[in-house]
Amino acid sequence: MLSFADLVALVGAGGSEDSDASFDGVNSLDRAGSSEISFLGNPKYEPLLRETQAGAVLVPAGDWEAPEGCQLIEVENPSASFSRVIHHFQQSRPVAKPGVAAGALVDSSASVHPTASIAPGAVVGSKVKVGAGTVISSGVVLSAGVEVGADCRLYPNVTVREECLLGDRVIVQPNAVIGSDGFGFELVDGVHEKVPQVGIVVVEDDVEIGSNTCIDRARFGKTLIGKGTKIDNLVQVAHNVEIGEHCLLVSQSGIAGSSVLGKYVTVAAQAGVGGHVEIGDHVVLVARAGAMKNHPKPGAYMGFPARPMALEQKKMAALARLPKLLEEVRSFKKALENSSNE
Repeated sequence: MLSFADLVALVGAGGSEDSDASFDGVNSLDRAGSSEISFLGNPKYEPLLRETQAGAVLVPAGDWEAPEGCQLIEVENPSASFSRVIHHFQQSRPVAKPGVAAGALVDSSASVHPTASIAPGAVVGSKVKVGAGTVISSGVVLSAGVEVGADCRLYPNVTVREECLLGDRVIVQPNAVIGSDGFGFELVDGVHEKVPQVGIVVVEDDVEIGSNTCIDRARFGKTLIGKGTKIDNLVQVAHNVEIGEHCLLVSQSGIAGSSVLGKYVTVAAQAGVGGHVEIGDHVVLVARAGAMKNHPKPGAYMGFPARPMALEQKKMAALARLPKLLEEVRSFKKALENSSNE
């Protein structure tokens, strides 16, 4: 439970009235009940606010209307504040029990911190290190020599292959694969021969990796995922890629081998970066953009091949006018032909 006073303190709100209400969860504006907390993150949902049954709603500064019994709490960023409320309720849930559960396979040479949790069905290979407070779920495989830092969470069926390194507070969603072989082949005498992939993957602190995402080990050296980077589901990161700090890689995007991304780069859904390409800090590749050359300057790029967004939008606008222009050209051509025949 969360009292109204504790809620106000948690979100750092001001100007709220006192109340003896308490809350046991969170929900959306249209589904919340009187004991739940919601938020208004976008003014277009104001009609839902006027009809909500929530006991309390986090709102930005403004003149908002809500039903009787619903407390409005003004905060600077309702979405971020709501996340803090969700985190509070998550902390009150049962946590994984420390220790190695029956049914887990842990090699005798592995080092598992006493406060870490290894679930039934997990496999921890030789010389693996698992840090304090880390939770390894069922079906996770940590191959030989893997190191996982403190307070990480690896969800079911994650695979981390040999020698790969994960920092602290890393979250890996179900079925992700870290350290699979890079896609490397050479055509020799008409046969595709496999190029050995003997490097590793290094995932720095506070990274989150989505479900079914694959991050390939380096041919040699390391594939690097920088601190604070967040990777969505179904993303492919190829061998020897280096991704800077605090980047965002959205679903179905892909980064080809040996490319380098700077800091705070956003690669939107279904966008891609070609091999051996360098992307500078604060670059945004919008959905379905294809970066086939270096883009060192900050800004938004779109299209295939990717170009500055303003330029590509002008091209798209011109294409939209093309049918009319063609009709005008046909009219002029016909008029000229008629004139020449007179």
